[in-house]
Amino acid sequence: MTGEPLDLESLRFDDRGLIPVVVQDAVGGAVLMVAWANHTALERTLATGEAHFLSRSRQELWHKGETSGNVLEVVELVADCDRDTLLLRAHPAGPTCHTGSRSCFEPNPAGLELGWLWEVLKERGSASPEESYTARLRQKGLARIAQKVGEEATETVIAALTTLDADREDLVGEACDLLYHLTLLLEVRGVRPQDVAKELRRRHRDKTSSGGKAP
Repeated sequence: MTGEPLDLESLRFDDRGLIPVVVQDAVGGAVLMVAWANHTALERTLATGEAHFLSRSRQELWHKGETSGNVLEVVELVADCDRDTLLLRAHPAGPTCHTGSRSCFEPNPAGLELGWLWEVLKERGSASPEESYTARLRQKGLARIAQKVGEEATETVIAALTTLDADREDLVGEACDLLYHLTLLLEVRGVRPQDVAKELRRRHRDKTSSGGKAP
């Protein structure tokens, strides 16, 4: 785990000995779930690096993903300013929700976020080229991937200029193709979505502090 170790003794548990935990995807930033933890669950989380909670219905400790394999690898566990709520940033090993969805809040209320796609494309790197377009494209090398980004960017521009407002499916489709190939290019070059997000936030802060127009 990154960051300063969490001081459990400084937390403000409720009268049941519980504290709410908001689970966030460490890559894309989407909220995955909300759960409750007691002191023991947090101790196990810190000791193992995988999320543990307290099931209020069963009144027992709950190791997330113990039976399904969809564990939450903890990246960071931090308290809010009042120290009565925790943010758990994690890498999910699979769907977080018991329904099989990636998030308990699907559709994703954060809107467009590409961290999950980056992770999928990274995994596809070990797939068979005969079965995966991503693997075949990776096999052709960086130059071909970059070329595809250029092609899809051109097609997106054409769709934007020729698509009627009432029928924008072509533009949506081309935008998806562009984002897919751009995300693959970034993944192959080792650029993470959080790297791009960090730079966008820096530009926003710089523009705002200087009185300029923020993106």
